[in-house]
Amino acid sequence: MRNFEFCNTTKIIFGKDTENQVGSEISRVLEKNLSVKKILLHHSGGSTVRSGLIDRVKKSLKEAGIEWVEFTGVLPNPRFSHVLEGVNIAKKENLQFVLAVGGGSAIDSAKAIAAGAVNDGDLWDYFERKRFIEKSLPIGTILTIPAAGSESSTSCVITNEEGPWKRGMHSPLNRPVFSILNPELTYTLPLYQTACGITDMMAHIMERYFTKEQNVELTDELCEGALRTIIRNARKIFSGGERDYAARAEIMWAGAIAHNGLLDTGRLGDWASHALDHELSALFDLAHGAGLAIIFPAWMRYTIKEDTLRFARFAAKVFGVDGAYYDPEQAALEGISRMENFFRSIGMPVRLKDANIDLSRIPEMAKRVIHFGPIGNYRKLDEKDAEAIYRLAAE
Repeated sequence: MRNFEFCNTTKIIFGKDTENQVGSEISRVLEKNLSVKKILLHHSGGSTVRSGLIDRVKKSLKEAGIEWVEFTGVLPNPRFSHVLEGVNIAKKENLQFVLAVGGGSAIDSAKAIAAGAVNDGDLWDYFERKRFIEKSLPIGTILTIPAAGSESSTSCVITNEEGPWKRGMHSPLNRPVFSILNPELTYTLPLYQTACGITDMMAHIMERYFTKEQNVELTDELCEGALRTIIRNARKIFSGGERDYAARAEIMWAGAIAHNGLLDTGRLGDWASHALDHELSALFDLAHGAGLAIIFPAWMRYTIKEDTLRFARFAAKVFGVDGAYYDPEQAALEGISRMENFFRSIGMPVRLKDANIDLSRIPEMAKRVIHFGPIGNYRKLDEKDAEAIYRLAAE
């Protein structure tokens, strides 16, 4: 086990009707001597408005004496140009806090706005790893789409249309000071969005699970248990339980645990699959979860011989495959097959053709993905490896 430090400062407020606490929570965060408390209320519009959620949020803010400037229009794979609009608003209005209402796209957009509002220079430099943020406005979230885990993570991923490039900016300053998680807010999510979220959180766990680090028994078991919980409750939701509070609650909490840093402790994750998918998202605007459902099985088949016993353990512990000790490679391959079947069962693509990806651009994607050098930690991958994985995903 590696040395580690673990500190997650996000306050989680979980349960029914908890969105009504947002005003008091922001008041708790902002300085008491402020004569005016003014925030950016950031959301996509659409369902957050139609459901009445934004009205409830505004009521809570008003009761707490908080003023707001509303900024809408967030898209999946949030756009850098839109972030810059939000930065300009935050600076012009001298805003003190950013509240994101929505899923990972709204939250990541809010994180980038919060950083841009108080740091000078080209904001994209932080995504190109040329600089690191030194300060940020405080952020709060009301989560409506369990998926990215951005509600309690240090991550922020934005798409710059000029590339197009999809890049991450990582900093402890990105962690929201609080996040409100009400499973009831996910009842009306389309099943496709639910499935993308489930796939995304599973990938977050698997990126951490496939490690070369030895003697990480506790986090191995936590990863395996979280994956089984997600799969079991996903099946309940996709068997007519769209409004099953217990199942929705398990999924929502698992999404946060998957990416809040706990499962990183003592180990080094891989993250090549995320990098490979970012090219799909950037070039084809594919939903992140859908891309991961395609890429992760291909990555697994390509790297299976790195440690066949680990893949066999994954198959046995997560998907109940027998024979892991007698024929580890066959068990491992069966585990990958069962994972693909699970993804199919919730409506996810598992091949590039399922998502209408132009296969002629595979060499281009392989070249782009190593922009910062070889990817992955479980096995370092160069351009040739990346192309081979994309082609496996096409078979």
